[in-house]
Amino acid sequence: MAEEKILVVDDEEHIVELIKFNLQNNGYNVLTASNGIDALKIAKSQVPQLVLLDLMLPGMDGYDVCKEIRKDMNISNTPIIMITARSEELDKILGLELGADDYVTKPFSVRELVARVKAVLRRTATQQFENSFKFANVSIDFQKHEVSKDGQKVELTLKEFELLEMLIKNKGRVMTRDFLLDKIWGYDYIGETRTVDVHIRHLRQKIEEDDKNPKFIETIRGVGYRFNLGE
Repeated sequence: MAEEKILVVDDEEHIVELIKFNLQNNGYNVLTASNGIDALKIAKSQVPQLVLLDLMLPGMDGYDVCKEIRKDMNISNTPIIMITARSEELDKILGLELGADDYVTKPFSVRELVARVKAVLRRTATQQFENSFKFANVSIDFQKHEVSKDGQKVELTLKEFELLEMLIKNKGRVMTRDFLLDKIWGYDYIGETRTVDVHIRHLRQKIEEDDKNPKFIETIRGVGYRFNLGE
């Protein structure tokens, strides 16, 4: 059963109750707001996993709420589905350009709305996995190019980080030295595959518990390397 928090923002009470009822039946924790100001306060204090946002709100409209959410670092990545009675293509495009992830037009099918909520949350979960990764006592943030081990920052060179990222995002697959050399250093790089070996050795020294007996970055003799979760 899902446990995500969803903020529903609409000034039409019957629509809020309809959406709330159906989302709760699907296991979601539903928060509600009837205007833009309250919506922002709730978004900042509760940090929902998704916002269903009506465009036509009293005071601060949905466009402005969307812009404010995208400006706040703590909630800027929160997915937003816009709800609007307008059917003009321009309004939909503007909403998407401001950072909305999807939109539904009133009158809408509740079944379709719930399906879109599930789809956006699935996409978000996948993106979060792609942006960060954890194994054993090591955490990696691909967006910030940061690696930590036991909570302490690990200093990697750019090439070491790119090499680690390539191995992790292809975990379980054997990466040849030539392939890694081309992808990380580029086709015009004048050097030997030994360059890859040196960087792998440095990576192991920095992230493995025992770099002489690596658990995660495995050598495939005569071929290249493979990242395993060490299970």
